[in-house]
Parts: sequence; structure tokens; C-alpha cells
Amino acid sequence: MSAEAKIKVADLSEEEAAKELERLAEEIARHDALYHGEDAPEISDADYDRLRQRNDEIEKRFPDLIREDSPSQRIGAAPSEKFEKVVHKVPMLSLSNAFSDEDLQDFLARIRRFLNLKEGEELHLTAEPKIDGLSASLRYEKGKFVLGATRGDGREGENVTANLRTIDDIPLEVKAKDMPEVFEVRGEVYMSHEDFAALNERQEKDGKPIFANPRNAAAGSLRQLDSNITRQRPLRFFAYAWGDVSGLPADTQMGVIEAMGRWGFATNPLMRRCASAEEMLAFYREVEEQRATLGYDIDGVVYKVDRLDLQGRLGFVSRSPRWAIAHKFPAEQAVTVLEAIDIQVGRTGALTPVARLKPVTVGGVVVSNATLHNEDEIARKDVRIGDTVVVQRAGDVIPQIVRVMEEHRPKGAKPYEFPETCPECGSHAVREINPKTGKPDAVRRCTGGLICPAQAVERLKHFVSRNAFDIEGLGAKQVEAFYSDGRVMRPADIFTLEERDKKSLKKLKDKEGWGDTSAKNLFAAIEERRKVGLDRFLFALGIRHIGETTARLLARSYGSIEALMAAMKEASDPESEAYQELLSIDGIGEVVAEAVVDFFQEEHNREAVEALLAAGVEPEPLEAQETGSPVAGKTVVFTGSLELFTRSEAKAKAESLGAKVSGSVSAKTDILVAGPGAGSKLKKAQELDIQILDEQGWLDLIAGH
Repeated sequence: MSAEAKIKVADLSEEEAAKELERLAEEIARHDALYHGEDAPEISDADYDRLRQRNDEIEKRFPDLIREDSPSQRIGAAPSEKFEKVVHKVPMLSLSNAFSDEDLQDFLARIRRFLNLKEGEELHLTAEPKIDGLSASLRYEKGKFVLGATRGDGREGENVTANLRTIDDIPLEVKAKDMPEVFEVRGEVYMSHEDFAALNERQEKDGKPIFANPRNAAAGSLRQLDSNITRQRPLRFFAYAWGDVSGLPADTQMGVIEAMGRWGFATNPLMRRCASAEEMLAFYREVEEQRATLGYDIDGVVYKVDRLDLQGRLGFVSRSPRWAIAHKFPAEQAVTVLEAIDIQVGRTGALTPVARLKPVTVGGVVVSNATLHNEDEIARKDVRIGDTVVVQRAGDVIPQIVRVMEEHRPKGAKPYEFPETCPECGSHAVREINPKTGKPDAVRRCTGGLICPAQAVERLKHFVSRNAFDIEGLGAKQVEAFYSDGRVMRPADIFTLEERDKKSLKKLKDKEGWGDTSAKNLFAAIEERRKVGLDRFLFALGIRHIGETTARLLARSYGSIEALMAAMKEASDPESEAYQELLSIDGIGEVVAEAVVDFFQEEHNREAVEALLAAGVEPEPLEAQETGSPVAGKTVVFTGSLELFTRSEAKAKAESLGAKVSGSVSAKTDILVAGPGAGSKLKKAQELDIQILDEQGWLDLIAGH
């Protein structure tokens, strides 16, 4: 645990918070990839959820520090390259988590504040068990099942239609009269305990590897390239949500789920409608008591606002709906032996220790690794190689070492000495001294910079990651191999690869594991990504503190990379109009502003961007999120005491329509929405002859969108 990790979120300084977010981002990303991409989690759910919860709390307190690689901006993992990709018309988002009764009370309080509900005003929610399986979507057109996909990264999944057709719980045709013309059913593919035991018995009898738990078995079965193998696996499906639809059969969550049941889908019979926090918690404890006898794995309870009109008003944050939450069950623990400590070097040069454990099953999942955060954490817990340790896991993902059982420590076990040189390049690894506190940073970093292969490779991996350039066939392993071969040393090299390959004596097609077809496919995939959204382009650059959300804000505000670079050049002076304009963007604070300005002040960064443009990369302006929106591309400022909607609701709606929301009025402002008590902003808008609307005028303008 880092020094910052020991500090309560409320007591963190801005600098400490930035360091803690960096640690959390690196740790959570690794566990996400293991869980979603490889179905091989290393740590417990409880530990994983605790990491995400701390990350979310820090970001809520310091919104300007949201990072380029923040876990709050990600959903799941990229789809497997084995399957055709499917773009979800409505993203399949994950849920935020509650871990205590207080968290649930806070969730309800946030909803009431957002909707401006008065005390005693009715608010019903549905409650249902949270199934531990693999999320899937089923698209029906005129009642016929036409397309099935996994969640993937939430925006793009895997086409597993043929495999989903083999599941008995999924009707191939729905003949109900109230089934809309287009209806995308969403739910969970899972395996019952009884079927899981029988499957493993067959696997063992046939000399095949057995599955660690029902979720891994379900995920592995659904991702078979041969649907005949899937057909032989006893998969089941619970429907609990929907995506892209042409209409709805009811105006409540419960009503739509009941309609799905009538249409022939399996829905959870335990689902219940609750009118208070007390009823919700009573349901939670009831389900927790039944957990062992349900016959399938669950890891908590999901609550959703029942009225769909209220769901619409609440909307979404980056990766989850505001109107739903998962109330997770407590963590589980096990005892194992720490066999080794490995040091991993991240994209920013951070040296992160990873505990290699003797594999142990914790809550149904085999755990073989756990993060040790940094050297302070190792020293605090006095973790030594050979120690017997207690490993904790929650629900169904992510582990950590809780404590060392010193009474079982082997003789001669020595305190772990953290390396002072980088294991990748041999450069000194140092803990910088914080000039304000005089204390060393929690993280030790390699000083090798661009000469360190680990940092260079990790930066390239980030550049091609799913939320950046997302080049088909160019994943982490290919990046490592190309860097080792000297084929790709910087981002621009990717886009000159084909041209250089033509002149090279060592053709890519002749490389082991490649061939003429695979090389041509890669070159074609690279060509396809020469045109990429400006937000993806900015995110790919790896600018400190710039996550997907902030990248979209910058892309929407500046429109082009040339305009952004020109503005950042002018913004080098903190007193300049350009810098003040950057700060006026709603969601951009001083830490983020300085990070962007500093990035483009560095000559090697500008050269990297210019090299990409010279290689034919074309960052494209963001398209309006809603075609035909009357405010798409316009800059809107809200001021005064809003009465017809909350400020959060107003901002969320404006951004969903493609508008830019600013915190200050300038010549670039298009619309000022003024509630009662509007002051200096209203006066300035009048002076600048900016369109001014009251709340009802705003609602009339966006009506129907």
C-alpha cells in the first residue's frame, strides 16, 4: 500500500491524490485485463471493488485529476480478436458498487438530490440478485433473433450469435403481439452449480483441463469458435435489461422485465419492487442467506430505479448509469504461500511489485498473483518471500495480501530489498522528494525515460489500446515483438510500417507466426485507422491526467488538433486569454490544464504529433452525439438558481445533445440559460449580444431530442 493509500480520501492533498490515482489506474487496469480478457482473475472481488471505490471517491473530490487511463472511463476489456466485432448501438455499461448500508443510503440520497425530490416523495426501485456470469445482448427484429454479442469493452463486443442460439433459455423467435419491431434483450449467460460439477467431471474423465468456477466455464463455453462445442455445454440465460429498442411494452423496469417473461425469456423469480431503503436492505439480507442454496453463483444484489422516465432524467456517468447500483457481498479469504516478488515497470516508469502466490482457490476463483502496491506497503506488512499470507478476495474478482502469518515464516527469510535500478534498462530508480512536504514519493520510478524499453513499449501499447487507436491485429504482444525487432519504436512508425516493409529485406510476412495474408490484414487495419476521432487521438497520446472523458471535452472544445496545439502554445502564459479559455471548459481544472499545456510545450511531444500527421493520420472532429440536435456543437452556459431541473441534469442533457458546457461567458458562448438570480454572467451575455434563454425556453429548444 502506498503512503497515499494509508491516508483517508478526505485528508489527501491534491498532489497525494494524483499519485494515488496513478497507482490505482495501473493496478486496476491489470486486473481488468486478467478478469475480462483472459477469464483468469488474480485477486478477490472485494479487494478489486475496494480499489475502484477508492478511485471513484478520489475522482469525485478531485475531478480535475481524472487520468488518461482512469478505470472510471473504462468498461470491461477489448473483445477477442477471434470473433467479428459488434458495435453496441446503446453501450453496455457496468454498474457502480455499494459495499455497505451507508453506501446504499448515499446512492438513494444522490438520486433524490439529482431529481430534486422532496422528502416523502415516492421513489420505487427494483431489486434482484446479481448473477455471476458473462453479459450478453440478443437483438430481435420482427420477433426473430438476428444477432448476439458479448459486452466486450462496453461499446464493442464479440459476435457470438451462433453460440447463443444453442442456449435453451434463449428463444429463436418471439411471437408475442406486444414485442416491438426491434428489441435488444440483455442479460447474463451462466452455468448452474449442478451443471458445472457434471461438466468438470466429463472434462476430467476425458483428460481435459477442469474449470476453476462456473463463471470461467460459462465464459469459455460462450467464446468457442465451434458452436458445436458450446452446444454441448449446459449454459443458461437470465434476461434483466434491454439496449436498442424501437419501443417498450411498459413504463417501469418491473413492467418491461415482466413482459420479457411473457415473451419466453427466463427472468429471475426473486426480483422484487421496493419502496424504501429498509425494504431494499431486507431483500439484500434475504438473498445473502439463500446464496448457498440458489444453485447458481451471485455476488450481490442490483437495485434500479423503477420508473423509466426517472431513469431517463438521471442518465449516465462515464461508465455506469446513475439510476442503478450493485450492492456487493463481503470479501472471502484464503491462506497461501508467497513464492516470489516480481517488479513490473509501467508506462510512466513506476516500479510496481507483484506477489507471485502458490495458486489458491478463494471464493471459487484460483488466485496466483496479488499487487503489493509499492515498497512502503511491503515494509509495512513486512512481506518476505516464502511467507504464508492471508489473501482476500471479494465476490468474484480481485485479491490482495491482507496480512502475513509470521508464526509460519521459514527460517532465514530475509526482509525484501526493493531494487534501486530498473529491471528493464538498468537505469537508476528513484523516489522523488516532494518539495512541499519534504517526503519521498510513494512510487519509485525509472529515470531512463525514452531509453527504457518498458516505458516505450507501454506507451505504444496505450497508443493502440481499445479506447485509443484500437488497431485490429495490433495488440500488446505484437507491439512488444515489433519493438524488439526495431519495426515500431514510436507511434508514427505504425503508419509507415507497410511502406518500410516493402523496402525491407526482412518482410513481415516472413516473420515467424506471420504470413502473406496476416501481414496484408494488419496493413489494411492500420490503413483503416488513419482517420480517427480527435478524442481518441488525444487519449492515445498519453497526456497525464487526460482520460477519455477529458479527451472528449478537449476535442469538442477545440475541434481540431491544429487549433488545440495553437491554443496550448498561447496558453503557456497563465495570464493569457487562451489559458483562461481552457480553464473555462466545464470539467477542466488547473491540474488538467497544466498537464495539457506542459505536454504541448515539450518539443519531443510536438514532434511526435507532427510525425503522426506527416504519416497520414487524420484526427477527425467529433460528430454530434445526436443528429439534428439544435444545440450540437454550441457552447452553453447555465447560471442562476435553476428550478425546473438540477444543474447536473441540465449539464448531462446538454452534453448528450452534443453541446459544450462552459463555466464562464465569453465571445465564444452561444447560449446562456439563466435561472432566477442570474448575475454577472447574464450581464456579460447581454453585453456580448449572446442568445439568452430562461429554463422553459431551453426546454422548448431541445424538446423532442
